[in-house]
Amino acid sequence: MQHSHVLPTSCDPLPPRFISRLAGFADLFTRPTWSNVLVLLAGVILAPGRRTVTAALRILGRDRDPAFCTFHRILNRATWSSRAMARQLLTLLVKVLLPSNAPVVIGIDDTIERRWGAKISARGIYRDPVRSSKGHFVKASGLRWLSAMLLVRVPWADRVMALPFLTLLAPSKRFYTGKSRAPKTLLDWARQAALQIHRWLPDRYIVLVADSAFAAIEFLAAVRNHVCVVTRLRLDANLFDFPPQRRKGRGRPPIKGKRQKKLSAVLVDRKVSWQRHRVSLWYGRTNRIVEIATGAALWYRGGVPPVPIRWLLVRDPKGELDPQAFLATDLNAHPRDILAWFVSRWQVEVTFEEVRAHLGVETQRQWSDKAILRTTPVLLGLFSIVTLWANDLAKSRKLKPRAAAWYPKKVLTFSDAIAAVRREIWHHQISFMSRPRRDSIEIPRHIWQRMENALAHAA
Repeated sequence: MQHSHVLPTSCDPLPPRFISRLAGFADLFTRPTWSNVLVLLAGVILAPGRRTVTAALRILGRDRDPAFCTFHRILNRATWSSRAMARQLLTLLVKVLLPSNAPVVIGIDDTIERRWGAKISARGIYRDPVRSSKGHFVKASGLRWLSAMLLVRVPWADRVMALPFLTLLAPSKRFYTGKSRAPKTLLDWARQAALQIHRWLPDRYIVLVADSAFAAIEFLAAVRNHVCVVTRLRLDANLFDFPPQRRKGRGRPPIKGKRQKKLSAVLVDRKVSWQRHRVSLWYGRTNRIVEIATGAALWYRGGVPPVPIRWLLVRDPKGELDPQAFLATDLNAHPRDILAWFVSRWQVEVTFEEVRAHLGVETQRQWSDKAILRTTPVLLGLFSIVTLWANDLAKSRKLKPRAAAWYPKKVLTFSDAIAAVRREIWHHQISFMSRPRRDSIEIPRHIWQRMENALAHAA
């Protein structure tokens, strides 16, 4: 049963269809806070440039509001749980975009939010993944975030998108200096995130896709009974056969069998059976033919219990790309599914770029610890909310990409989605904020359309 403050009214800053989609989030706030949250959401979506609280108020015409501190308190003082918000968002995304029997594929990766300031206690110095290369190391000052994103095909985009729902601050080891808490590594945060997602979706088959930074035996052993992890595998990894089920004689049973060939040796073994497979979006090509080989093994390192995996070798028959190896902790996973799941992980990087370009990540200016912990996860989650709103709009009318004579754009991207959402918000606010005729001016339609287009696509 919905509370009364969930129901939209004519003076709300967001259209009724948008507020109805957020009905499940309203119960996580008090009634006054929820009404202010809707104002802040509308302002953040409409505002170009920096996504500060003051920018959100200015775009809504509230720059003379004496109660502006109330909106700052939503982030630095108000009582609400970002974890509960993440759970509600994941449940909503799965319900709207995934069939009940489909696997829940989740991409997980870390990113650096470049920030400076002595008051930011969690700030650290990290390797900049964008500016660095194999032979060039660049440092960046900022906050390290670990984000979990649902990898799902979105109908209006007709492609797989990475939709963030859970983002955790993962500070460096220096942050824990002088504190009673033991330092937590990035793998510790990833393990907790994986187990948390499993508790939220106990009846679903969950696939966690990550890059080589998460290819650690300890991490795989901790979560493999709850989620299937797909990640990269070194070509020189120590792989072994499974131990025999029965063993004669006394003593402890073996934990591993005979040593298998290195995957680098499997690549040149003529006895290995390779199968051809067509992959979409593999290193910039829509359809690329690759050859795959697979097998099961125990991945073992001294002092750590072995982890059963299914390994997958991928090579380019044309020799343009280097061979690569992947693993899945589910031995029954199909090789083609493993490859498709890992390829979809590349959309995580696209989302990180989109939230910087269109939602102002790295432009916020909060100094409070609580506000910092909340702002970036909210902006990343807003990417998913805008995607859902665009999906609702696409059901009632056809969304068109922003094209030009010199740019024949044919596919919809997130910039088109947020532009459609902004237009809907502007039309709603104009309709309920209309004034008598003496306060109105007439604007030619073609000029208004140019103004509307500039506002909708402002980054």
